[in-house]
Amino acid sequence: MATNRGDSGSRSTAKTQGGSGGSVAAAIREAITDGEFAPEQRLVEADLSARFATSRSAVRAALLQLTEEGLVEREQNRGARVRAVSLEEAVEISEVRMMLEGLCAAKAAERIDDEQAAELREIGGRMERLVGEGDVLGYSEANQLLHRRIRELSGQQAAGAVLERLRAQNVRHQFRLSLQPGRPTTSLPEHLAIIAAISGHDSEGAERAMRAHLSSVIDALKEATSVSNLRV
Repeated sequence: MATNRGDSGSRSTAKTQGGSGGSVAAAIREAITDGEFAPEQRLVEADLSARFATSRSAVRAALLQLTEEGLVEREQNRGARVRAVSLEEAVEISEVRMMLEGLCAAKAAERIDDEQAAELREIGGRMERLVGEGDVLGYSEANQLLHRRIRELSGQQAAGAVLERLRAQNVRHQFRLSLQPGRPTTSLPEHLAIIAAISGHDSEGAERAMRAHLSSVIDALKEATSVSNLRV
């Protein structure tokens, strides 16, 4: 499921010319999460080396890093490919997210200042407007921004790093879920409740609201899993 945002490929190429394995890994990761590389697509070292204007050794190091992150899988004598995450695994990832993002929401509520609270409310207002306009893609991007800012405001670097890896693995299912009819209308009040609790320094309420939201995500994924199984 492509989620390309226009010029993301050219941006990632430009910023990795002659780069290290780490910068190449970041660019390939971005291409995967933006949908430029599809699940199970082969990742050929020579092609990636040409695309990112870097050495094959840097590409090899990047693919090894992304394999450790769960984004890429390597097969003996067949090379690397983008790992496909099943709906069942997406549910498991969301269950881990529920625990960690609940913690981040609680910590963000403890640390947030007035300016940061205003920023979250602005994002919430933008999400309301996008739902009213029926802009599903815009809402999905605002959704990702809100969750990222909450992670950042929490100051929980270890949890944030784990969540970023999980987000990258699960982005295809998150995007498809956002396209389900009525899903933004369902999730909007959940997000607004999270924002209200964090802005009000209600750490317990923030954790509860975040866990309720992700429980709703899990239920939607499980429903999608059931429908998929019925079609088999």
